[in-house]
Amino acid sequence: MRENIIKNKSFAFALKIVQTYKSLVGGEPKEYVMSKQLLRSGTAIGALVRESEHAESKADFIHKLSIALKEANETEYWLELLHQSKYLPQEEFEAVTIDIKELLRLLVAIIKTSKKK
Repeated sequence: MRENIIKNKSFAFALKIVQTYKSLVGGEPKEYVMSKQLLRSGTAIGALVRESEHAESKADFIHKLSIALKEANETEYWLELLHQSKYLPQEEFEAVTIDIKELLRLLVAIIKTSKKK
């Protein structure tokens, strides 16, 4: 059985997002609103990837991954906003930004390839 890279990476990313959320609501200054949005969109990516594993059709598979792509894009927005508003330190921002950019590239590639087949 082949390793499912997007499944593994999206789950690992969700764990990082949970940790980032915990640091945002537990740190000083505390941030609750944007961090909750980040938590929602950042963990939704992996959930949608999991849903796509049992898609009812090729179109359903592409649709679920397209929604995951939208959530990844939204997650990148919240990360940038939290960083620019000085809630997310540079080092933490860079670590999660590398991961979200990789997930975005993977999702785009999978969707494009699936549409060609």
